[in-house]
Amino acid sequence: MDLATIIGLAVCLALCIFGIVFGNSFSVILNFMDAPSALITFGGAFMCILASYTIPDYIAGFKSILLTFKTSALDVPGVIKKIIDLSNVARKEGLLSLEEAAGELDDAFLKKGILLIVDGTDPELVRGIMETEMVSIDSRHRTKIGFWENLGAMGPAWGMIGTLIGLVNMLQNMDDPSSIGPAMAVALLTTLYGSLLANWICAPVGAKLKSRNEEEMMSKEIMIEGLLSIQAGENPRVIEEKLKSFLTPAEKAAMEAAQGGDGDG
Repeated sequence: MDLATIIGLAVCLALCIFGIVFGNSFSVILNFMDAPSALITFGGAFMCILASYTIPDYIAGFKSILLTFKTSALDVPGVIKKIIDLSNVARKEGLLSLEEAAGELDDAFLKKGILLIVDGTDPELVRGIMETEMVSIDSRHRTKIGFWENLGAMGPAWGMIGTLIGLVNMLQNMDDPSSIGPAMAVALLTTLYGSLLANWICAPVGAKLKSRNEEEMMSKEIMIEGLLSIQAGENPRVIEEKLKSFLTPAEKAAMEAAQGGDGDG
């Protein structure tokens, strides 16, 4: 589980509740619950998004929130180490020996690249095929990211629509002063709900999915560069230094420390 997502969302909710009940009894939170306001804001926002997508894309986009609660399985330094291991095998035993190594790989993208190399595919064609698949993966991910970004834009918009509806109803009953305050409070709740949907849910989910996508795209770029370097017969040490350029200084230091520890063992 990704603790950052859980803690962030939970604390945001806790802060809102604290602000509501501070100096009041906890029962005051009932004043912030209104079914019509919730239906207008959440129902309107989600149904507008449904109208913007196909049903399969809508369901896939909605389900993608679950990805933000899972720890990323990507291990970029591990990918580099695997490629270096493959380059050592190819240097000692030839490119054809990589076919056996490909069978032990879990990553379908890396396995596909290796098999293309083993089949003697032209390097430019290998790059073209791999980059086309990478673009396709990126496009699917961006569809899900766009779902949450668009929903985040719809939330405040439908919150404002709900507020306007509430204000019209309030103005039509100005002859009863006692109803003005409660009617205004209900009208403003839709704006609150819309802001919560956009900033408490959609913005963090969209940002986390975008971050995960960028990490995966970088991992696949490393695979492409590594495989083409192996195909070109470059020295494993040179390949390692080339691929390490994708890492941050902290990741480089951690990887070198791990390699040093392995060497000492």
